[in-house]
Amino acid sequence: MNYINKEKAFWVVEELHDSYQKWRKCTLQKRIEIIEEVRDKLLKNTELYARAITSDMNKPISQAIAEIKKCAYLCDYYIENSENFLKPQQIKTKWTESYITFEPIGVLLGVMPWNFPFWQVFRFVIPNLILGNIFVVKHASNVPKSADLLETIFNSDKLKFPIYKNLFLESKFVADIIAHKHIKGVSLTGSEPAGRAIAQCAGQHLKKSVLELGGSAAFIVCEDADLELAVSTAVNARMQNAGQSCIAAKRFLVHENLKEKFLSLFKLKVEALKKGDKFDLNTEIGEMAREDLAIELEKLVNESISLGAKLICGGKREGSFYEPTILSEVTPEMPVFKEETFGPVAAVTFFKTFDEAVTLSNLSDFGLGVSVFSKDVEFIKSQTYRFEEGAVYINEMLISDPHLPFGGVKNSGYGRELSQFGMYEFANIKTVVIK
Repeated sequence: MNYINKEKAFWVVEELHDSYQKWRKCTLQKRIEIIEEVRDKLLKNTELYARAITSDMNKPISQAIAEIKKCAYLCDYYIENSENFLKPQQIKTKWTESYITFEPIGVLLGVMPWNFPFWQVFRFVIPNLILGNIFVVKHASNVPKSADLLETIFNSDKLKFPIYKNLFLESKFVADIIAHKHIKGVSLTGSEPAGRAIAQCAGQHLKKSVLELGGSAAFIVCEDADLELAVSTAVNARMQNAGQSCIAAKRFLVHENLKEKFLSLFKLKVEALKKGDKFDLNTEIGEMAREDLAIELEKLVNESISLGAKLICGGKREGSFYEPTILSEVTPEMPVFKEETFGPVAAVTFFKTFDEAVTLSNLSDFGLGVSVFSKDVEFIKSQTYRFEEGAVYINEMLISDPHLPFGGVKNSGYGRELSQFGMYEFANIKTVVIK
């Protein structure tokens, strides 16, 4: 990737600020029409875009195709609902009339990751474009093909000005971009250290920020769970995208009476995952995005084994491919329990009571979400308040869906994306009063 210098980046920001003055004046219907064009590009060129994702970061092509289709689904959601989300809200007060409007604030900076190079951008960009904001995006350096395509997707021939520009910029200059007077907000999906740095800089310059910093989601299997459903879901929840997902299940908390049955079935299904060419539609598990990530994961596993974790299957690395791995007898002091294992490693811990499961789940410094499997749905519903998480999914894996707000608490960050709540994060929520 050829990086631009700071001065060139400032020029891009200035150009986008000029574009914002035009974009904000477009009608809501005009902005929605541009998003319809974006959606149509996705559906027409699905394979092209998917192959770029697979080339960039080794995601199996079938999963890359699913990522593109999910982006189109997100577009449809906001195309259908934005008029309702953005209509003025009348408020009954002592005055003749009072209402709230939702207006854009300007040029936003996105600092985006590599694990879902299209989806992460779309869930930030689409609602904000419809609102009237526009974007400069610093993408991860290992997904250049995806970044280039995204710029062509969002910029329409129907407009005479750009509404989305890449910033191929070294990370050390991100603070300078945040400080620029025309940057009005920043959204980061990334690591906890990066989040702290972004938050500090944004706060210093009084810029709004939204941070999604990953998670170490617990996947709780109660004694009365449908075991076949739980294990089948567990495989997908942990191994999809080679485990490189913030919302992937990472810590499997299983009732001790299910120990043998759970491990036996889990091992059987994990070992059955089809390995192969990443461009083969039948491939289910592939290489990690980079070899250094696989090496780091290997260290976490080996250290946990040295502390007493039992290797059930996997545990071997070949280049950037790390075998789908299950560790049992995992305890809270082990790295695979304490840290976010960003790869295909499932850490299994056993509990005696539901109270113990809740305690183990909340031991994590992260709080993005939790999955709980039980046939007693009413009981679990009554207990959701006890989980220190941004989401609780019952008898389902954690997923992000346009209809629902997405984001976490604790070290998983703050703010929300998706749904109407995500649309308001970078809105000027303006009060109008008439006497």
